[in-house]
Amino acid sequence: MFFETLRASGAKWVVDVRLYNTSQLAGFSKKEDLRYFLKQILDMDYIHLPLLAPSHEMFNAYKQQSDWASYEQQFCELLKKREIEKRIDPVIMDGACLLCSEAKPDYCHRRLVAEYLQQHWKTEIQIEHL
Repeated sequence: MFFETLRASGAKWVVDVRLYNTSQLAGFSKKEDLRYFLKQILDMDYIHLPLLAPSHEMFNAYKQQSDWASYEQQFCELLKKREIEKRIDPVIMDGACLLCSEAKPDYCHRRLVAEYLQQHWKTEIQIEHL
């Protein structure tokens, strides 16, 4: 289902925004395995950008406290501090599918990354949640 959804999306590549891309959540989603499967099944490239992930401390605090409002504010401040809009080439995001481990965008940092870049690049970025 994962690869079929990606194929149907028209994405050009996957940008992994997980802090740790060696997660055991799904066996195929580990860094080198995922890179291999994306290339073999979809002829799609893989990029891991931990710059777009929360810090270790921030991630752990959210897991323990489940305070989304606080996490969202802190994460957006981190993106601003990191100046990701200056450090990420917009070409990388053109046709990209952002990947993390959350199934839904409501409580997911990939949505925050996409919205932050949309706001700071002041350009048309199509955000579609798969």
